[in-house]
This record gives sequence, structure tokens and C-alpha cells, in this order.
Amino acid sequence: MTSPMPAAPAEPTAPTRIAPLWHTLLLIAILLLVALGGARLQHRATSGPQVVAQHPNMVPLYLSTMAFEWLLLGYVWLGTRRRLPLRELVAGRWRAVGDVARDLLIAALFWGVFEGAGKLMHWLLGPDTAKSINVLLPQGALEIGLWVLVSASTGFCEETVFRGYLQRQFHALSRSAPVAVLAQSAVFGISHGYQGIKQVVIIAVLGAFFGVLAWWCRSLRPGIVAHAWADIFSGILSSRL
Repeated sequence: MTSPMPAAPAEPTAPTRIAPLWHTLLLIAILLLVALGGARLQHRATSGPQVVAQHPNMVPLYLSTMAFEWLLLGYVWLGTRRRLPLRELVAGRWRAVGDVARDLLIAALFWGVFEGAGKLMHWLLGPDTAKSINVLLPQGALEIGLWVLVSASTGFCEETVFRGYLQRQFHALSRSAPVAVLAQSAVFGISHGYQGIKQVVIIAVLGAFFGVLAWWCRSLRPGIVAHAWADIFSGILSSRL
């Protein structure tokens, strides 16, 4: 009696688009418009070293920033909801204390790498000729509280938009994970044009780090935590210097 032939290994499933192509192109166009607006802010800045001469009331800007982040996420949800639920885009929920502890540990370790890479890039690229945006950082209890909310919103929304949506969509279009990581990181960097060319390069590189983390973890959760904490920490620390 002959033994049965072993089953052939399953073919890897090719990545599929999670939204229509026009939806992705429109999202990129929106982000490019934001980048152009940021570049104009830098171009029209005062003659001093900062984008504005003195610290303004930041409450309206912080509230509008949060609104824009969540509207952008809503746009992504509208484009993907028929093909991929938002929960799967983020890659699930925490189901046990061990899941939380693991993701927090990964986020903490990644944050150390993230900070080190950022400092190295600053050193390698030399002096920054762009106007400083530190004057826009929080001052006082109300602005600090809003900054924490802005940072948490940014961590969740930007990781979902760039590493969740764009990275998956670029992967489906290119059939290449490295191309997907680099493509989303380029869009991520350019969308921060208000910080100047040097910062755009640094943010693009750091966006690639976040893309690798999302690919390695198969989840956005550690990246969301690290992103939110990095923004909270850097904003509050820089405002005190």
C-alpha cells in the first residue's frame, strides 16, 4: 500500500488593493496640498529664526489639527470599509494584559532606536536653514493638555493612514514590501513640508522605520504608541528648552 503524496505547499496570497486607485490618488493629492501649504508657511515666515515672531494662542491650531487628522482617517475608512474593516487595518485589539505589555515593550525599544536615528540624521545633515517651529509648541496647562490629545490623535491617525492604508495599498500595487515601505515614507516626509527640507528628509527616514516596524509586527499598535509618545515627549520637552 502506497503512502499518500504530501500536499503541495499553498501559494502565497498576493496582496490585494484595499481601496480604489482613485481614492489613493486623491489622498496623496490632499497630502501634497498640505505640504505646499507648509512650504508656503516657511517661505512667508518672518525675518527672524522662527516661523512667527512670538508664541500665538495655539488652541485654535491644535483643535483644527486634531479635526484634520480625524477627517483624514474618516476618508481612509470610507475608502476601505467595504474591503477591510478599520480593526483589521490596525491589526486587531489587545485581548490580554500580555498583549499590552508586549506592545508597550516593543514601542519603548523602538522609541530608543527612533530617537537615536533622528539625532544621527540631524548630525549627518548638518545645520538646518528652515525657520524653527518651536514657537508653536505648547505653553501653559491648557495648551499642554491639548498637545497630549493632538499627539495621541496624530499617533493613531497617521499610523493608520500611512503605515496601515498607504503601505498596504502600495504593497498591492508594487508587489514589493520594500517599495511599499519607501513609498509611504516618502509621502509621509513630504506631508511635513512646513518643517523645512531637512526635517522632511529626517521624517521620511523615520517613516521608513515605522513602516518596517508595522511590517515586522504585523500590527500598527506598537507604532501608534511609539508615535504618540514621541510627539508628546518632544513637544513638551522642546517647549521647556
